[in-house]
Amino acid sequence: MPSVFVQGRPVDTYPRHAPEARQGRVRRITEVGEEILHKPCRDVTEFGPDLAALIDDMFLTMYLAHGAGLAANQVGVDLRLFVYDCPDDDGVRHVGHIVNPVLAPLPAPARHLLDDSEGCLSVPGAVMDVPRPDVATIQGLDKTGAPVTIEGTGYFARCLAHETDHVNGHVYLDRLSKRERKEAMRQMTDGREAVFAQRAANEEALKKRR
Repeated sequence: MPSVFVQGRPVDTYPRHAPEARQGRVRRITEVGEEILHKPCRDVTEFGPDLAALIDDMFLTMYLAHGAGLAANQVGVDLRLFVYDCPDDDGVRHVGHIVNPVLAPLPAPARHLLDDSEGCLSVPGAVMDVPRPDVATIQGLDKTGAPVTIEGTGYFARCLAHETDHVNGHVYLDRLSKRERKEAMRQMTDGREAVFAQRAANEEALKKRR
């Protein structure tokens, strides 16, 4: 099996970071509690250089924050769009973006939930176990408006579901009990400043390389 899939298609070779990140600029990552994270995003209706530039920015911002996925509302943009660079449980790397994503419903016999640890760049410093299906299929468009279907298993399926939640106005805390949400917020309070310090250091290192 190929070791890297880009936009759902196997490739022979691929760089450490998606090439889009080279043209991007770093954007501020929104935090839980900000209104834009808690309402459904608007469909993308215009495809062109502005959308491509946003995707570039999102890839770079995701990499500097050491994320596996990032939705547009996490950089303050009210659009249904996310980028990802995420492995599955077999170590296969998946890289790409998807516009106007729709998560296909799973029939009950095929729905197997896995409890596993999950974090979020918009909930800095917190990691909690969240039940998610072990497979996911997302349908949407690429930045040119062409249709695309992305399938994932294991950790990558979790990433696809997590990011689709974002564009629908939900964060993973919404899937936790009241007690679990309280614990996640405690972790965020304790770890937030260290996360921000690391992100700032990563951004400074990038400036020196450019």
